[in-house]
Amino acid sequence: MSRYLLSGAGPAGEVSEGWPRRRRLRLGVAALLALGLSLTPAAGATTRGTGGPGIGPAAADPQVEEPDGPADLDVLYVGAHPDDEASRLSTFGEWRERYGADVGVVTITRGEGGGNAVGPEEGPPLGLIREREERDAVGTAGLTDVYNLDKVDFYYSVSAPLHQRAWGQEETLSRLVRVIRETTPEVVMTMNPAPSPGNHGGHQDAALLLIEAYYAAGDPSRFPEQITEEGLEPFAPKRLFTTQARGQAGSVGQACVTSFRPVNPAEDIYGVWSGRRAENGKTWAQIEREAQRRYASQGWAGFPDVSADPASLPCDYMMQIDARVPFTRGDSSEDAAPSSSMLEGALLQQPGGFPLGTGLDLSTQDFRIVPGGSSTLAVSLTAPEDRDLRGVRMHTELPDGWRGPKTLGVGRVPAGQTVTRSFEVTAPASESPSRQLVGLTVTAGNQSGFTDQQLEVVPAVQGTQQLLPQVAEFHRWAERVGVEQLAGIVKPVLTLPSGGSRVVTVDVHNHDDQPHSGEVELVLPDGFSSDGPAQFENVAPQDTVSVDVDVTNTDASLPTSNQGGVNGDYDHAIRTTSDGATSGTAAALELVPTATLPDGTAPELDGTITEGEYGARIDLGRRWEGASCADEQDCSATGWIARSGDALYVAADVTDDTLGTVLEPADCKRHWRVDSLEVAVDPTGTSENTSTTFKAAVLPTTQGEVACAARDADNRQGPIGTFEQVGGDGTPQLDPQNTAPGLEAVSRLKEPYTGYVIEAKIPMDVLPATIDPDRMAFNAFVYDSDTQDKTGQTRIGWSTWGGVQGDPYRWGRVVLEGAAPPEVRTSEPRLDFPALRSVESPQSIVQALRTTVALSGLPATPDAQAAKVVEARTTSDGVEVVIDSRGTGTAYLFAVRDEGAVVLGRAVREIGPGQNRVAIPVAGSPQRVLMAFDSDAGGTSVSAAEPR
Repeated sequence: MSRYLLSGAGPAGEVSEGWPRRRRLRLGVAALLALGLSLTPAAGATTRGTGGPGIGPAAADPQVEEPDGPADLDVLYVGAHPDDEASRLSTFGEWRERYGADVGVVTITRGEGGGNAVGPEEGPPLGLIREREERDAVGTAGLTDVYNLDKVDFYYSVSAPLHQRAWGQEETLSRLVRVIRETTPEVVMTMNPAPSPGNHGGHQDAALLLIEAYYAAGDPSRFPEQITEEGLEPFAPKRLFTTQARGQAGSVGQACVTSFRPVNPAEDIYGVWSGRRAENGKTWAQIEREAQRRYASQGWAGFPDVSADPASLPCDYMMQIDARVPFTRGDSSEDAAPSSSMLEGALLQQPGGFPLGTGLDLSTQDFRIVPGGSSTLAVSLTAPEDRDLRGVRMHTELPDGWRGPKTLGVGRVPAGQTVTRSFEVTAPASESPSRQLVGLTVTAGNQSGFTDQQLEVVPAVQGTQQLLPQVAEFHRWAERVGVEQLAGIVKPVLTLPSGGSRVVTVDVHNHDDQPHSGEVELVLPDGFSSDGPAQFENVAPQDTVSVDVDVTNTDASLPTSNQGGVNGDYDHAIRTTSDGATSGTAAALELVPTATLPDGTAPELDGTITEGEYGARIDLGRRWEGASCADEQDCSATGWIARSGDALYVAADVTDDTLGTVLEPADCKRHWRVDSLEVAVDPTGTSENTSTTFKAAVLPTTQGEVACAARDADNRQGPIGTFEQVGGDGTPQLDPQNTAPGLEAVSRLKEPYTGYVIEAKIPMDVLPATIDPDRMAFNAFVYDSDTQDKTGQTRIGWSTWGGVQGDPYRWGRVVLEGAAPPEVRTSEPRLDFPALRSVESPQSIVQALRTTVALSGLPATPDAQAAKVVEARTTSDGVEVVIDSRGTGTAYLFAVRDEGAVVLGRAVREIGPGQNRVAIPVAGSPQRVLMAFDSDAGGTSVSAAEPR
C-alpha cells in the first residue's frame, strides 16, 4: 500500500499524517487540497436555470449551483451501449427538473454489434442510428450530453476480460478520466461491475472503468499528460454509485423508498420512486417508458404502457460504493420520495448538514478482521474554502458488542484545511463472520454530517470453493483498486456433469497471525458425495493453500440446468475445521446435462428424423430467458446429436404456432430477433468465454424460401450461406466469405405451419480447437418469435440458465466415443469489428461545438495544428466550404438540418496547411455545415458555418 500525507491544521495547528487506504486507494478530497488543487467547493445552494422546454425546478426544492460552463455536469452516468442508461431515466429526469441537476451520459460504444429491428444496417451505420435513438431518449428526460468513447461493440459476451482486450483497458480509462476532468461531475454512477450470471461483459467493464476513474481522475499522478500538456486539472467526484442493489423491495408506491431489504445490511442503498409526477402531469415512470420506446432498433418501440396508478410504481435502487463528503445513509425521511439524498453533500446541502465544500472520508487498511481482532480507521475532515468549522467533534457508531472510542475531539478546522484522526475498533471474540458497518457522525455547532466504512469479520481459517476465472479476476481487481466490499457479490459456483464426477478445489486462507492445520469437508445435498475431508497443514499467517476434493453426482435423476436445486444451484457448504474451531462458507454446484456419442453412420440431411438415426436425444424445451411458452404448441422442441467420423450432426424438431419475421437472405444475422436454432460447441470444455468456441445459428426460412446460417459471438463471426429448405423454391448458395466451410444444413417447414425441422452437419475442422473427447461442451438453443417486428419472445434449449449463451462452462457435456477427433490448429478470436468514430457523427460534432469538450474522450488538436471552417457558400449543386488549416489531417464535413439529426450531404477530404476548398453535394437546404478535423498531429477540432 502506498502512503501519502494529508496536511491540515488540527486544534493546535499540528500537521497530521494520513493513513493508507483499503477502501479507496486513490487521492481523495483532503489529499487534493493538500496539493493546492481546487475541487470547486460551494458555499451554499443557488437557483439555476434548467434549460429545455417543459423542464423546470419546483420552487420549494433546493437547487444545485449554477454551472461553471457549458461542459460542467453535476451527475455523470457511464454505460457500455446506447440504452444502458434507460432504466434510470426517471431518476435522472426528476433530478434535472426538481433540483436543476445537469446529468450527462458516457457511452463507451455505440452498440454497433447489436440487433436492428428497424432496418438492415449494421456496424457504423447502425451506430449512427443507435446514437440518434439515445440522444432522443435521454432528451425526453431533459438530458442533453452524451459522450461517446468510440470503442468497438463486438457481440454479446459475459466476459469483462474479453472486453478489456478489445477496448484496450488503460487507453479507455484515460479517455474516461479525461471526460470526467473536463465535465467535473460531483456524482457518478454506473452498472453492476461483478461477473454475476448473465451480466454482460461490456456492462461489467463499463462499471470497472468508472470505479477506477473515480479514484484516478483526482490523482495528478494518473495520466499526468492531461494536466501538464492539455491544461486539465485533477478532479475528484464526491459520490460513487452503481445501479446494482442486491436485495428485495418490500413494496411499491411511495413506501418503496424505505422498504428495501438488502442482502448485506451494511451496504448503503438508495431508492428513488418513479411514481412522482413531473411538471407535465405524467409520472416519471411514464416519461421513462416514453424515452425507452425511442430505442426502436432494439425492439423497444412496442414496450407496453406502465401503470397509470402511481401507487403501483416501483423505485429505482442504487448502491453507494464510496463518498468523499458527508451523506445521509439511505432514505429515512418522512418525505414520500426523498430523491435528493443521493445528491446531498455533493450537490445539495443536507438539512442541518455542513455547507457544500465540506469533505469527510472514513477508510481503513484492515478491511478483514478475525473475531476479537481490531481494525484501525482513519477519518479526514476538510472545511469549506470560505469558512471555518468550529467546535468539531466526531461520534462513532459501532456494531453491538464492538469496542472503540465513543467520541474524538477535533475543535476548529480552518477554512480549506484538513484534519485527520484515527481510532481503533475491536470485534467481539464471539462475532460470527459477517459484514459490519462502522458509522461516524461529525458535529460542529448545530451542523452534522455522516459517513461510514464496511468491515468484514472472517474466521481465522476460511475455506472457499475455487472461483471461476472471471470471478477470481474480479476479486483481484477489487483488492487492487481498494473496493474489497464488492468482492463476494458472486456466489462460488462450479458445474458438474449429471451422473459424473469432478475435482473441486478449495482455497484455504489463514487470516490469523498464527499458523494453522486442519481439514476441509464439503457438506453436500442429497444426491452428491465426496471422497471425505481433505487435510491441510501449517498454513502460514495470511497465506493460502489449496486442497482437492472429488465430488460425484450419485443420483443422475436429479434435474439439471435451471430446473435443478434452487434456480439451478445445488447449494452446499465448505466446512473448515482448525484447532477445534469450525467455519463455513456457502457455495453451489450446478448440474449440466450429458450425452455420449458413439462413432456411427452419418444421418441423412433430408428434413426428416427417423428412429435411431442420431446417437443421442436431448430435451430442448427448457426456458432460460424471455416469456414462458403458453403451451407446447406455442413453443417446444426436441433435439438430437450424433457423431460420424470427423463430423458432428445436430437436429431439432421445433413446435411453434406462429412464424416470426421472415428476413431477407442478406439479413441472415442477429438470429435472436426471429425463429432460429443456435448450436454451440466448446471443443476443449475449458473456454472462459465464447471467443474460443464455435456458435452457428440456422434460420429455418427466409424470403427466398431457403434456410440460412451464420456464425455469431464466437471465434469467427460472419455469414455461412443459404441452405436447402425442403419444399422451397430458392436455390441454396454458400457465401463466398463462408465462415464455416463444409457446414451443411437443411430445413423443413411443417405444413400447415406448426413449426420446423432443422438438420445440420458440422465438420470438426471448422472448430477453433481440437476436441477433447471426454470434455467437449455442447449446447443448442431455440429462439422463438411470434412477432413481425424482429423481436424475440422466448428462449429455450438444452443446458439452460440466464445468459447461458455466453457461459460455455454451463453448457452440457458430450463424450465422444470411437476414433480420436482430428487435430485442429487453434485460431485467434476475431475482435476487429468496425466502430463508428465521433468525427463521423454530426450529432457528436454539434455537442462538441456546444460544450467545447473534444470528441471521443480524446484531446483537442493543439491550436498550432487545428483547422476551421471559415465560410460555407451555397452553389447550384451543393455547398462549397472554405477551410483554414494550420496542419494536415482529414476533414469530415456534413451539411445538416435539425442540429445534425438530418444529414443532407457529406464529404471527407484530406487537407493541408493553408486555405482548402471542398465541395459538398447536397440534396435540400442545409442550416449548417459541420466539420470535424482529425489532425495528423493528434486530437480533433470542430467548427461550423451557416451557408450563405
